[in-house]
Amino acid sequence: MSVWLGDSRVACGHWPQPTVIVSDGGYGVLGFDGDTSDHLGLPDWYEPHIAAWSRAATPQTTLWFWNSEIGWAAVHPVLERHGWRYVNANLWNKGKGHIAGNVNTASIRRFPVVSEVCVQYVLAAHMDGMELRDWLYHEWTRSGLPLKRANEACGVRDAASRKYLDRGHLWYFPPPPMFERLQAYANRKGDPIGRPYFSLDGRSPGTAEQWARLRAKFRCPHGFTNVWDRPALRGAERFRVHGGSARALHLNQKPLNLMSLIIEASSDPGDVVWEPFGGLFSASIAARRLGRHAFGAEIDPTYFHYGVQRLKAEAQRS
Repeated sequence: MSVWLGDSRVACGHWPQPTVIVSDGGYGVLGFDGDTSDHLGLPDWYEPHIAAWSRAATPQTTLWFWNSEIGWAAVHPVLERHGWRYVNANLWNKGKGHIAGNVNTASIRRFPVVSEVCVQYVLAAHMDGMELRDWLYHEWTRSGLPLKRANEACGVRDAASRKYLDRGHLWYFPPPPMFERLQAYANRKGDPIGRPYFSLDGRSPGTAEQWARLRAKFRCPHGFTNVWDRPALRGAERFRVHGGSARALHLNQKPLNLMSLIIEASSDPGDVVWEPFGGLFSASIAARRLGRHAFGAEIDPTYFHYGVQRLKAEAQRS
């Protein structure tokens, strides 16, 4: 585990390529020194960070973007512009206990908010300047074979032509064995002049192993959906300035079990996890417990000081 005091845009230049990035930065609520006053300032706040992530990430990288609903909506176009592809919006439902009746709905004129979002993104892979779905279609048509012959290649009724070679919202990433079948068939029966087809290195046909590296890791634990019912953080896990009933040090501290959920779902032991806005380094602690290599940064000296104390306590408990 390695943590830095300072701007993560500088720190991440010294970190290895990430398999997971957990972002829990500005919400546009003046929640910390440097946060914007509303969501309108968030795109400019996040853009240099997102650009740095994009330069370091690979198609195997998953980004988990924590924020409010309006904060995420404001930043989403920036993420897309830098190559991040939306996968899913997950909702942390803190329950009615989060407000405990302390909201005057007549004054706020809306339903009370008891949620945050954690949005899953992956870095879109490209081949020959094309997104993968367009490249697959291009390579198959370049072979001169009719689209329906892709079904024969894969040993399916219609899934290959309907999903693997679709260029719209129905496109489905071919499993590595199916990719290998497509390329083997095209190179065996396609126009000899254009061979090799489906080459990932420009020299020889791509393999299942190479193809698998063009997609981020993900395994959904049994029984989970995109709504995570979990009370707001209280009790011993909530880090307080002087312990006991003293005020919480960090207004937006995340539960370790939710950090563990997203990290375990999108990485393997030994993988690298980035936490660019460390705060109290909840993602780094979760990553360490799961056998991942954590790299975090925090620009606020006070948060960094207490975050390091928390990391030291974590090291002693194990």
